Amino acid sequence: MRFEMLYFAWVRERMGRSQETVDVPAAVTTVAALVDWLAARDAIGAEALADRGRLRAAVNQAFVAMDATIVGAREVALFPPVTGG
Repeated sequence: MRFEMLYFAWVRERMGRSQETVDVPAAVTTVAALVDWLAARDAIGAEALADRGRLRAAVNQAFVAMDATIVGAREVALFPPVTGG
C-alpha cells in the first residue's frame, strides 16, 4: 500500500522532513501499526515517534484515532496535539 505521509510541527522537525511517499506492508492496516512501522525503519523514526501518546493523526485530511484504518488511504498525517486560542 502506497500513500503520502505528512509530518507537522515537532514531528516534522524530528523526522527531518515534511513529507515522504511510503510503501507499507499489507499487514500495516491502522495508524498505530503505521507509527510502529515508521519507528522501526531507523533510529530517526524511533526517536521522533517514541512518545506515541503525544501524536495525533489524520487520514485523507480527517482527524482519526490511532486505531483507525489506513487501508485505501491517499494521505496520512502525523502531528502533535492541536491547541487553539
